[in-house]
Parts: sequence; C-alpha cells; structure tokens
Amino acid sequence: MLEKIQDYIEYAALGIEIAGVIVMVIGPLFALWRYAFNKHNDGSSYRTFRHDLGKAILLGLEFLVAGDIIATVSTDPTIEKVLVLGIIVLIRTFLSLSLQVELEGRWPWQKKTIGD
Repeated sequence: MLEKIQDYIEYAALGIEIAGVIVMVIGPLFALWRYAFNKHNDGSSYRTFRHDLGKAILLGLEFLVAGDIIATVSTDPTIEKVLVLGIIVLIRTFLSLSLQVELEGRWPWQKKTIGD
C-alpha cells in the first residue's frame, strides 16, 4: 500500500514538472502571438511581449521548483539529494527574483507606487 502511494506521489511530481515545461513552451508562444497581433499605438508592444514572456518563465520555474521539492521529499531523501535540491531551488529562486525585478522594476518587498 505504501509503495503504491509512493508511486502516485512520484507521478504527481512528474506531472507538475511536465506542467512547468508546458508553461515554459506555451507561454512564449502566447507572448509571441500577442506581440504579433495586438499592436499598441503607444509603442508598448515590446514591453508587453517582455512582460508576458517573463511571466511565463516565472510560472514555469515555480512549477519546476514544486515538482523538484515533491520528488526529493517523496523519495529516499539522502543528504546528497537534499543538497542538490537546495542548490536547484537557490538557483531557480535567484532566477525568479531577477526576472521579477526586471519585469516590475522594483524589489518584491518594496511597496507599489500609486501609479502602479
């Protein structure tokens, strides 16, 4: 019974990781579609494209981190696996933070200005 639950958890982790990859493939296509067909008169099409692309990458990274955490915790969590997970999460968190700063122009802990 416990082995069956373990298998389901591993399938769930794999499914979440696949969802992350799908988001990172479909998201840029969606951003490119919007860029090609939703032209803005004020010249903000490129900014919108970058914003949509960044959001897709951020969301995909979140899915991948969640899948990695579930996969590592559900299997035999050796010190080596936990360290590898820590490094992966650290790198992906840095990427997410960098993308968020690039997209929003401020740190996540800074308050939004009135014009935002």
